[in-house]
Amino acid sequence: MHETIFLISFALNSAGGKTPPAHLRLVMVGAQWSAKSSAGNTILRKKAFAVHHRRTTMSCEINHGILGERTLAVVDSPGWFYNHTLQDTSETDKHEVENSVYMCTPGPHAVLLVVGLAAAFNTSYHRAVQEHMSLFRDDVWKHTIVLFTRGDWLGVKTVEERIESEEGLQWLMKKCGNRYHVLDNMKHNDEMQVQDLLEKIEEMWAGNEDPHYKVDPDREAQLEARKEAEGKLARRIRKITERQSRILGKLFEGERLTITDLRIVLLGREESGKSMAGNNILFEEIFERVWVKKEFQDQRRTEKCVKHEGNFGRINVAVVETPGWPADTTAPVWLKEVVLRSVSMCAPGPHVFLLVVPISKAFTEEDHKALVELLMPFGERVWRHCMVLFTWGDWLNDRLIEEHIAGEGKSLQWLVEKCGYRYHVLNCHGLGNHFPVKLLFQKIIDMITRNKEQCFSAESKQGKKHKLPWRSRQSVLTEEEWNRREQELIDRMLRAVANEPEEPTQPFVKRGASLDGVFIPSSELILRENSEFVSYFHMCV
Repeated sequence: MHETIFLISFALNSAGGKTPPAHLRLVMVGAQWSAKSSAGNTILRKKAFAVHHRRTTMSCEINHGILGERTLAVVDSPGWFYNHTLQDTSETDKHEVENSVYMCTPGPHAVLLVVGLAAAFNTSYHRAVQEHMSLFRDDVWKHTIVLFTRGDWLGVKTVEERIESEEGLQWLMKKCGNRYHVLDNMKHNDEMQVQDLLEKIEEMWAGNEDPHYKVDPDREAQLEARKEAEGKLARRIRKITERQSRILGKLFEGERLTITDLRIVLLGREESGKSMAGNNILFEEIFERVWVKKEFQDQRRTEKCVKHEGNFGRINVAVVETPGWPADTTAPVWLKEVVLRSVSMCAPGPHVFLLVVPISKAFTEEDHKALVELLMPFGERVWRHCMVLFTWGDWLNDRLIEEHIAGEGKSLQWLVEKCGYRYHVLNCHGLGNHFPVKLLFQKIIDMITRNKEQCFSAESKQGKKHKLPWRSRQSVLTEEEWNRREQELIDRMLRAVANEPEEPTQPFVKRGASLDGVFIPSSELILRENSEFVSYFHMCV
């Protein structure tokens, strides 16, 4: 009895005379690999959140627990890359971080800003925290406590000494009213370190006019609607890809392409993973990694293409890596000339341009413009030889790539559509996994088959502009014109499939232009042309 009275009295005094809430809602935000998930497990005293050396938290996750007289709800959120600006972070990750506070409506009592003591809180780390916290309203700082993890890294130094030694940490203390706590995730059974944290949260709660960070119901509805729309778009992208694959499989059924040489050009911004992709494709650490390039960039020119070759089974593979362009800028003039030279480095021409897009970073409007400018000198036909290669596939974890495409916005969606919905994902770690590369090669071979075994040639761009084959009045057509005619037809069919409504308003009727199990628009829907085109259409299908 006396013990119970003492506990109640202690709680009232520690909370400034107010009774603290029996149910605490906590949200954890912070950089990737700052040990947020481990901290959540320590607070809840159980393995509530998955912990792995690779990225595991792709979307917000909530778990519950009981500690003494308190009921806890803890939300874990995806981490941003510690040196990424807000613009660098993918749109999907930004919206997930913003959504974290809506996982525990009407709002969290405390936002735990997790900072790992194993890393220096340098200028880029400071900027990343400042910009990503701007995803919330400014009053979030009144409800924020800095949670330092990996306390064992302090050694004999105190956390106060660590704060005094780094200007960025001093700024952080000032922003959140000098509220902080150190957690040693290695001491899972140390209940006192969690008790101390909860008492600091209750003390902050008692000093705040608002009992918790209040969420905006209108913004919550917007985020929910956005997520629903992205899910619908992701399903549509996947369905388009599957439909087109089935149609092309039927069109080229029975054709067996024997290829002995494969020539690849890698295009992408700086630090997009081009070198790692090249190493994966050739199964060898042969392209210099980004930190090596930075170390020697003042000692030698880097504005040039690099070519390496290898073998995959009986296929001779040549990979040309082009220099990247800086983030937030368009492609410089010198880079356009270098990219033009990349084609001559794999004569008679590349079979595929792999447009390298890192999943861990946002694909910006500047990236979009840069790729368009670099490929513009080759003409519109170059896009038939392009495929989007997503790198850092481990950043996805269990998320589908179509969900990432749908969430990243119109620039990336335009690129995927422009490449005919040809895309592939590579995990840039571990050269020993051959399966993703085999699958990539198969997709490239399928594209080569669809292009009638022709590689891209810059010379064809320099020639005169050809008329559409079915508008020609010639009585005899060359093989090249027939191939061009067939490619135009296939393009129209695939575009028609991509534009097909998600839920047709009326049932499809199988016509002469349909394949078993797959709807292909009739010739009248594709192009209302003369009888020559219609006859050719039926002959192709």
